[in-house]
Amino acid sequence: MFAKLHHLYQFVDRTMAMLFERFPAEIRCGKGCTDCCNAVFDLSYIEAANLLAHFRNLPPAIRQEILAGCPPAEQQWQEIFKGKGDPSTARIRCPLLSDQGLCHCYAARPVNCRTYGVPTVIKGAAHVCGLSDFAMGRAYPSLDLAPLQQSLYAYSLESAGEQLGRQRWPVAVILLHPEQLTPK
Repeated sequence: MFAKLHHLYQFVDRTMAMLFERFPAEIRCGKGCTDCCNAVFDLSYIEAANLLAHFRNLPPAIRQEILAGCPPAEQQWQEIFKGKGDPSTARIRCPLLSDQGLCHCYAARPVNCRTYGVPTVIKGAAHVCGLSDFAMGRAYPSLDLAPLQQSLYAYSLESAGEQLGRQRWPVAVILLHPEQLTPK
């Protein structure tokens, strides 16, 4: 079920490695940096199912620690999308983030996490991590997220059908309410 997704992740990881090598002074990502772990985004069905499968293989104590961080994240998500916040500037701590600043599900992290820190294009607008050192006004290669998201959408439809394949969920909801990923 996840073969195409893992192939896409390998492509993204190779692309990111190239960019890290080409722009080492500009890209500030590294072990312990958690800026992307506080960004607000949701996941496609295929990424949600992959993340959930990885989560279920974690030791019970780690799963409990993660689940303890889900209710506040879910509540913040609801407040943002009920008109009380701007998702592009809002911050929600990912429940997968450990107190040591590491991701408990790093191997299964979604495309948004994998591509954070480099210039990206989302719906025609350029974005970059505020901690990076990319200079304003200079041209840099940008990673267009639309084809990656289109692939995730196609994999989701293929894996789950129309009803579930079109939906998206935040991490906290995936972990607290995994039944939402099951066909009815």
